[in-house]
Amino acid sequence: MKAILITEEKTLKMSEVEIPSLKPGEVLIEVHAAAVNRADLMQVDGCYPPPPGCPDWPGLEVSGVICKLSPEAQAEGKWHIGDEVCALLGGGGYAEYVAAPSFMLMPVPKGLSLIEASALPEAFATAYLNLFIEGGAKAGQTFLMHAGASGLASVVIPMAKAFGLRVITTVLSEDFAKAIEHLGADVIVDTSKENIADVLKREAEEGHPLNIAIDCLGSAKVGECFPHVAYACRWIMIATLAGDISEVNMRTMYVKNIRLIGSTLRSKPETYKGEILANLVKDIWSKVESGEVRPTIFKIMPAQQANEAHALLRDGKSCGKVILTFKN
Repeated sequence: MKAILITEEKTLKMSEVEIPSLKPGEVLIEVHAAAVNRADLMQVDGCYPPPPGCPDWPGLEVSGVICKLSPEAQAEGKWHIGDEVCALLGGGGYAEYVAAPSFMLMPVPKGLSLIEASALPEAFATAYLNLFIEGGAKAGQTFLMHAGASGLASVVIPMAKAFGLRVITTVLSEDFAKAIEHLGADVIVDTSKENIADVLKREAEEGHPLNIAIDCLGSAKVGECFPHVAYACRWIMIATLAGDISEVNMRTMYVKNIRLIGSTLRSKPETYKGEILANLVKDIWSKVESGEVRPTIFKIMPAQQANEAHALLRDGKSCGKVILTFKN
């Protein structure tokens, strides 16, 4: 089969590899599409290796059709050859075939194409983990999602709105602000014109102090924001794209009972991730099927253009999910 491998020059190249053999409890999927995530870029850069036992090439979420089941997966009776599914992976999704434990699969929601479904597993699982498990989100609370033009934000923002939260998000320009209006955020902050700390201060003064933040940016802004958040605010760090270091007033943290939480989905045990996927199907799939929560697809590209797809994310040119297709 063909897979997109990482070269010594830290680029991507289509190569021939062996079709994965199934371990007990696994399912073989013929991949139709794979979504691109920033974790894939970090893996190419050499700073985010896949978990032990995963393929060396990138790819965290795919959609496709089941073409083989291990005896254990077949005995479960949940999945059958020909089922259309999407799957969360530890890695290896940039390939024509992937093997995954049966509990890491989800049915494609009704009304979605396989291409749309490829954008669900990683983004939706990350959103659910950080919004509801780490963040404890409840209706009426105020929530900040940084990087509103990202693929993750295209899922998190409508998910938060569907469950009754007030949503603030940040973007880098007026053009991006216009491009994400359809997501329904209550406040879109163009950080080229306004400081997010000033916005949070104003929100608090108007009766909407921040309860939860999902932060993929980091930088000095974290410490600047803390004086203006609500008591017991959960500030969840999932990446530090804008900088690793921030000066934080520890007194502010303990007086306000602020929780600064580091969180990555990829490092969680597979069984834990499987529980998140089961909750997604139970709690979120109906909202996907109704259209309340859908990923925004920015661009669909053939797998041979993986380098160009990565460049869209790396250069900040994408607004939503970028998808690689393995089937014409």
